[in-house]
Amino acid sequence: MANPMIDADLTHLALCWRLVRRDGVALGFTSHDRDLLVDGLVHLARPGMSPSAIVLGDGVTADDLEVAGGLSSSALTRGDLLAGRWDGARLRLFLVDWQDPAAGQVTLAIGTLGDVSVGEGGDAGFVATLQSPAAALQASVVESCSPECRASLGDARCRVSLRGRSRITRISAAQPDRLQADAITVADHAEGNVLVLDGASAGLERRLVAVADGWLQLDEPLALAVGDRVLLVEGCDKRFATCRDRFGNAANFRAEPMVPGGDLLTRIGA
Repeated sequence: MANPMIDADLTHLALCWRLVRRDGVALGFTSHDRDLLVDGLVHLARPGMSPSAIVLGDGVTADDLEVAGGLSSSALTRGDLLAGRWDGARLRLFLVDWQDPAAGQVTLAIGTLGDVSVGEGGDAGFVATLQSPAAALQASVVESCSPECRASLGDARCRVSLRGRSRITRISAAQPDRLQADAITVADHAEGNVLVLDGASAGLERRLVAVADGWLQLDEPLALAVGDRVLLVEGCDKRFATCRDRFGNAANFRAEPMVPGGDLLTRIGA
């Protein structure tokens, strides 16, 4: 279908892209040499922001796209990117007429931010992959047989109430990859989650992959300090015995603990 904004003999096109974080924080950028107000959001002039070649198809395969740009102390910072604040952010890449941004838009690509790599040095930039909605069609919709539960603690399939199993407390000791907290049963939080409410890492969430000697081990480092408030959510190791004995939830266990594993073939061969 013809588009007057593109098909005109003389065009005034500017490339824009809008990022919306999972917590609702939004940023807009444009390749134009001045800021543009588009749909109520000021898109900052960033000529260095650019996408790779865009190829749009009519199939269902996921389109590959990279976006690259420079870091800014007031917008996209190295610390925020490395901390994961922009992981999974929604991105829309589009064209507008810079003379009249309200006249219409041409969407080039939409999706979510995937892998992000950040350069070194003060003038470093970043490169991020864009995962299109079509990527969801490549995911398997059939669950595999497994001895460990495929539900997550507290979700609609598990049905265990998290009331009383999540609590706000303060950090009593901290290292970049682990923490200790007041008034908790440490063993109950293996495979749980922590959401930081105060300090430099406020708003960031990590998984608790292990517990040992009173410490909660994080899956990725965080900037933590003694006294910071955190929201801790208990975890589950997804074993049938835990589901039955600790939670009394055997009826909702979503796995096949009695199905023999691959080691059965080894025992038969022996």
